[in-house]
Amino acid sequence: VQLVESGGGLVQAGGSLRLSCVASGTIFSINSMGWYLQAPGNQRELVAAITRGGRTDYADSVKGRFTISGDNDKNTVYLQMNSLKPEDTAVYYCYLDIGSVRYWGQGTQVTVSS
Repeated sequence: VQLVESGGGLVQAGGSLRLSCVASGTIFSINSMGWYLQAPGNQRELVAAITRGGRTDYADSVKGRFTISGDNDKNTVYLQMNSLKPEDTAVYYCYLDIGSVRYWGQGTQVTVSS
């Protein structure tokens, strides 16, 4: 299973970005997909997750600003990020859970300038 993220970049505070993550390979019974972020010197932390049934979960810091969505047919998950803040700057990693196995993407850099 491979995950490929796209959509990161540099944006001014208050701007928006949309991250995409496409999963490929032998994929059965996806439990959930989502996004983590990791800022320099910090641990990786959950940003948002979505189950195959469409249930979503968000970190408190992004509620009301970020929206996660998925396309089961395309094995793709999206993260719409609005009202971005400098503290959102991090590498964003996509993940995919199949059974008890978690797969990770390579990460995409998001930089928000003040």
